[in-house]
Amino acid sequence: MTAEAKKKAQEKMEKALAALQNELKKIRTGKAQISMLDNIRVNYYGNMTPLNQVAAISTPDAKSFLIAPWEGSILKEIEQAIVKSDIGMTPMNDGKVVRLKVPDLTEERRKDLVKQTKKIVEDSRVAVRMARRDANEETKKALKDKAISEDEAKKSDADIQKLTDDYVKKVDAISDEKEKSIMTI
Repeated sequence: MTAEAKKKAQEKMEKALAALQNELKKIRTGKAQISMLDNIRVNYYGNMTPLNQVAAISTPDAKSFLIAPWEGSILKEIEQAIVKSDIGMTPMNDGKVVRLKVPDLTEERRKDLVKQTKKIVEDSRVAVRMARRDANEETKKALKDKAISEDEAKKSDADIQKLTDDYVKKVDAISDEKEKSIMTI
């Protein structure tokens, strides 16, 4: 019974960690990362299609993107999608490819991004603690129903707390790494 609660808690904590990493990918660090363009959708023959499915995206250097569409006819659509996406980059179309230059981050903007990161990280910590709470409630219910002994309940609570501490450390490590990359010029 307690092993099942612990397993569920661990699965929820893993999901919270994966969600954190996904959210942090979307935050610009001043370097060109292809994941920054993941949310851009292009009108491709009437369907809103992810940019990476209609063009080859590359980063020729740390500060720019090169977007080469599979079909030359959708260059304008790609350009419009980038402008509408509000990613803070202006597309430059040379007739064959679209180039994007990643603007340098100001000190103020870096601090704002760190604040945004801290909020996302705190949400992940809350998700981890919610998983702990759910597992502890399951253990209490099992104890109340006399499905487990008090010793088992205490051991389960301690195991779940250790698991929670481990995941909070992982969240903090990811957070520190992201903050460092944001603040690096």
